[in-house]
Amino acid sequence: MAKVKTTFFCQSCGAQYAKWQGQCNSCKAWNTIVEEVIQTPEKNDWKTPSSSAVKQSSKPLLINEIDASKEARLDTFDEEFNRVLGGGIVPGSLTLLGGEPGIGKSTLLLQVALKLPYKTLYVSGEESQKQIKMRAERINPNNSNCYILTETKTQNIFKQIEALQPDIVIVDSIQTLHSDYIESSSGSISQIKECTTELIKFAKETSTPVVLIGHITKDGHIAGPKILEHMVDTVLQFEGDRNHVFRILRANKNRFGSTNELGIYEMQGSGLREVSNPSEILISKKDEELSGNAVAATLEGMRPLMIEVQALVSTAVYGTPQRSATGFNAKRLNMLLAVLEKRAGFRLGAKDVFLNITGGITVDDPAIDLAVVAAILSSNEDESLAKDFCFAAEVGLSGEIRPVQRVEQRIQEAEKLGFSTIFVSKYNKITLKPKAIKIQLISKIEDLVDLIV
Repeated sequence: MAKVKTTFFCQSCGAQYAKWQGQCNSCKAWNTIVEEVIQTPEKNDWKTPSSSAVKQSSKPLLINEIDASKEARLDTFDEEFNRVLGGGIVPGSLTLLGGEPGIGKSTLLLQVALKLPYKTLYVSGEESQKQIKMRAERINPNNSNCYILTETKTQNIFKQIEALQPDIVIVDSIQTLHSDYIESSSGSISQIKECTTELIKFAKETSTPVVLIGHITKDGHIAGPKILEHMVDTVLQFEGDRNHVFRILRANKNRFGSTNELGIYEMQGSGLREVSNPSEILISKKDEELSGNAVAATLEGMRPLMIEVQALVSTAVYGTPQRSATGFNAKRLNMLLAVLEKRAGFRLGAKDVFLNITGGITVDDPAIDLAVVAAILSSNEDESLAKDFCFAAEVGLSGEIRPVQRVEQRIQEAEKLGFSTIFVSKYNKITLKPKAIKIQLISKIEDLVDLIV
């Protein structure tokens, strides 16, 4: 029996210490350092010695001699998932999917596993095989390539992997796994690092892609050490509001593609439905025109979206005016209100202002500034905007209308959805000459007031 060693880890950032102390020197958190028992026996490979191939030692190569031919990706047959990954799953990659409890992480990956035509092993440490079968019956009951394994010990998992030889492995979740080499409990820092290291070694040596589900903390970060996100190749974030049916898949890190891409799903009883044209869903259908509504042409990654901005301006009842924004930066809202008061002469200092981005999504694109201003002006004057107007420009502190990137892509999306006029900055260089939409060029906020109020 090998000698048992103990060490101390910070449960917040993963820093290691030789003895206990009250405050972590790295993240300055208090009472987060706990003792964990680490056992260091002779480690076996994830394979048995009889089946492990003789691995050639690595040697340095000239950069010109390295084969740069593009490796074929595994198609997931899910357009949104493929888009976020950059075209599919790369063989030998390790992907980490995080999200709040109940948001649909397990449903998403089980749905992907049931769509794949390859031999897939779905390892669950949280649900029984019957529970997974009940969910699979709702999604795709006729799949014959997906194998379900309920196991938490990595050594047993690798035995089953060696017998089955799957093309892709999905693990739900990394926090439930434990290795015999570490004596601490599942979900601890040392267990997560050890289990992830074993999975990385397996993925790289066999070119088998591994997808992990990760829990998140109350702050929204992946639970466990921060090094976990550095170890994996791709970190995906699955987010959304439980009160809305839409779910958004983002890539926070991607070694094989862009981190600007976005996937949108709609949660239904039969699983997650891919939303190929989210603009039609994010814009509400109404028979009569209402004040305080404006449509913005925004971009999420490379994808143009038309979203609806709603504003309500009313007299402050309690003396101190309220400022509330849902899906939009509250500090930026205060800045736009100050610009309206200073440059356009609207007295909004004594009024409550409430702003909402419909659909339960959060937007950081500064190009929706003009739509926010238009919605506030519309509500303040109680006059509705034409429902075929849309906006795409940033508002500066001096009241100037600033240009935004890829404006032609926004114009094409607005034209495709039937809008008649789009308001953009006159400083944008536009070579596009659309037939069905008018491009209204404005240079300062006063021009917008003259056109819509």
